[in-house]
Formats: sequence, C-alpha cells, structure tokens
Amino acid sequence: MAEIIQRDGTWAFDGTTVRITPGLHRSVPLFRQTYGEIAVPLEAVSSIVFEPERKRGRLRIRLREGADPLLQATGGRLPDTADPYRLTVDIDRSGAAEYVAEEIRHALLLDQIPKEPTKTYLLPGPPVPVSVRSSDGTVSFDGTQVRIDWSDTSDRVKRATGPRIIHVGDVVQVEWLPNSGYEDGFLRFVTRETLFSKLPPEKDPYALDLWGSARRDLLTALVATAVTARLPHPSSRTGVEQTGRDRLTASVPVPAPADHHDVLLRRLRELGELHRDGVLTDEEFAMTKAVVLRGF
Repeated sequence: MAEIIQRDGTWAFDGTTVRITPGLHRSVPLFRQTYGEIAVPLEAVSSIVFEPERKRGRLRIRLREGADPLLQATGGRLPDTADPYRLTVDIDRSGAAEYVAEEIRHALLLDQIPKEPTKTYLLPGPPVPVSVRSSDGTVSFDGTQVRIDWSDTSDRVKRATGPRIIHVGDVVQVEWLPNSGYEDGFLRFVTRETLFSKLPPEKDPYALDLWGSARRDLLTALVATAVTARLPHPSSRTGVEQTGRDRLTASVPVPAPADHHDVLLRRLRELGELHRDGVLTDEEFAMTKAVVLRGF
C-alpha cells in the first residue's frame, strides 16, 4: 500500500485503485468535503506527476478523457482548491509523494493501461438523490428527473412558471459555469425544446443563475455531474463542432427545420401569454422575444 496523508486529504494506492479521501481541516473546500471519497480505478488513470516547489509540492493525477463524469460536467472549470485530483504536499513529505507517484506509474506500465479516451465512464459520479440550494433556487436530482424550486430572489418570470421538472431522458446536455465571486455562473439543462432558443440564465426557466455565495454555488457541480453520468457517453455521440460551453450533441435527434420552427413558435406563444397576463413587462417581453427570434 502506497499512501500519503496531508491536511487537505489522503491518497492511498493498493495496486488497483487510487482512493482519494478529502481532509477534515476547515481549509478543505466545502465542495471536496461534500463530494466525499473518490475511488479511481487504475484503468481510468492516464498519468500522475509530483511537482515540487520551494515550500510545498503538488501531487496531480490526470485521468483518461471520458473516464470521469465530474471532469466532463465541469470541463476543467473547477477551482484548483476544489479539484479532487490535486493534493498539496508539505515539503517534508515530498519523498512519500514521489513514492506514491512512482508506484502508480509502475502499475500503469505493468498493466499496460492505454492513454486513449475511454468509451464509457469508469467513475460513477456522486450518489443520488442529490439536492443543492443555490442563490437562484434549489435543484434536486433523484436519478430520473431534475426538479428546480425557485427562491424568493429568483427572477419573477421564473417564479411565475412554478417549479421546473425535467426528465433526464429529455436532457441533451448539461452546461455548468462556476460563480467566480467576480462573475456570475450558471447551471443549465439543455433539452430538445431549448436547444435553439437559449435565454439569459437569469430568465431561463431551465437554468440556475449563480450569483450568490461562490462557495455554496460550487455545489451545483454535484448535480451537474450526477445528471451527466446518466446521459449518453461522449464517445457515443458524433459532435457538432463548436467551442466553449455551447457544444451540441448530434446523437440526440436534432429537430428538422419545420419541427425547430414549431418549438420556437410554441415558445413565442408562451411568452405572449406571460406578457398578456402581466407577468412580463413590455421590456422583458421584447428582450426575450428577440432572443427566441434569433433562433429562426
């Protein structure tokens, strides 16, 4: 058993699994404490390095692309301190860190673990049910459906539509951007009907606008990961080339032009009803209508 125990957590390798356990110190981010222990099978590992520095070093494990729904959902946007695959190492424990890294590298070589992307998730993601209260509302996932209950501070358009229930089978993609404390983030569930008509997160009833406590809003990545783990694996999709967080997945049937127009027309009718009922002001109606019309 190769093991290193630090204030931020413990890494232990038994020859087949790297067990990563978060520390209990108050400096450990809430996200790491909540996500809990992660068991990484050796076949999910691409490489491991120890990066020594003057006062402290860093042990970092890299996973094979497509192996982990957490990395898929967050897209490398987790803050370094919340990244479970990085461990800060005190300088006097550099030898232990090097030993753990060498043992894992040796096992990768011995078992001839490939570096190519995986065709299935090798880690399960967080258990369900999972529920997180954010600045814009509470989002819950029970394994089959997502439920969003808006907070009193949510946009009144969202509150007027009531709780949002989304079946996982209707989800095309999960988009997640953390609240940095300087810029708002969001958690958006892209469905077949909302594929072409994206509203700003603060107006979108399929999205949580993350503008409050960055520490707590980061927990929405738990839900993003749990849902992502139950969507078709990226290897089963033929991607539509796009950049940033606006990737579409062509494995889910994309509506034909006529169907696409029907979706947009239905959205316009919904907006018109909200406007007539006094839920949307003239300005809000004009803005959201313009966003939908850009999809034609």
